[in-house]
Amino acid sequence: MTEQESAGPTSRVYFSQRLRLHYVDWGNGGAPPLILLHGGQDHCRNWDWVAQRLRHEWHVIAPDLRGHGDSQWSATGSYTAAGYIYDLAQLIDQQRLAPVTLIAHSLGGNIALRYAGIYPEKVKALVSIEGLGPSPKALAERARLTIDERMRNWIDLQHNLSGRLPRRYATIEDAFRRMQAANKHLSPEQARHLTQHGVNQNEDGTFSWKFDNYVRVWSPYDMQVEEVQQLWARITCPTLLVYGKESWASNPHEDGRARHFQNARVVSVEGAGHWVHHDRLDAFIDEVREFLS
Repeated sequence: MTEQESAGPTSRVYFSQRLRLHYVDWGNGGAPPLILLHGGQDHCRNWDWVAQRLRHEWHVIAPDLRGHGDSQWSATGSYTAAGYIYDLAQLIDQQRLAPVTLIAHSLGGNIALRYAGIYPEKVKALVSIEGLGPSPKALAERARLTIDERMRNWIDLQHNLSGRLPRRYATIEDAFRRMQAANKHLSPEQARHLTQHGVNQNEDGTFSWKFDNYVRVWSPYDMQVEEVQQLWARITCPTLLVYGKESWASNPHEDGRARHFQNARVVSVEGAGHWVHHDRLDAFIDEVREFLS
């Protein structure tokens, strides 16, 4: 492996709604563009293993969502699907990446799927790892809440977070152990890498996760379920919906959500939880390469 091949990505910045947002660029600018979009309370360097495998075939770009990683936090503490989608649209338009291929996880998958329904002509192919959002059962339970109940819950959650300081770990080893506990499938090497790129050191020498605590709360207002399904139905590109068989998430083939897509295939991965691209990297890359070929 040459020095250039083993080198990490270059950090870059773009602006969206006055926010200074960060992304990493893995080079190979003449290749087809590929955006890797991370999930909630995560960061762009969680894609490093995937990017290393695909960087020679693709121009890989991995952004930090607003409020995450090295991107700026919202001044109001408000994070909405519309804001995340706008940021993705800005990145694609500013860097002239369309038609782009998207690989996205969890919250990132939710954003990517909606974007692909809004701009079907700008997405060439899409891989979503457990990115369809809450299961139909969870959505039905949420629908039973009246608007005043949803607003009360949101206000209470925001109020509680307003007094919650970012958790501080005395050492990076303490943060590393917390990372290991969060995902039993991670190897020690994976957990250490994710921790090192996922924390900042505070002035007193302690360590805190990079994400804004307010990203934990979803807005009480969002697209209606039927509207999201309409966006899924507008996606024209080939779509791969990936699920881990050991995940808490609901399988879209079994719960009926896959039927809303024109051209989607569902893949369930053995021995994987919610983070399929970490838990079964080789199997995931094989599926992605076959799909994108």
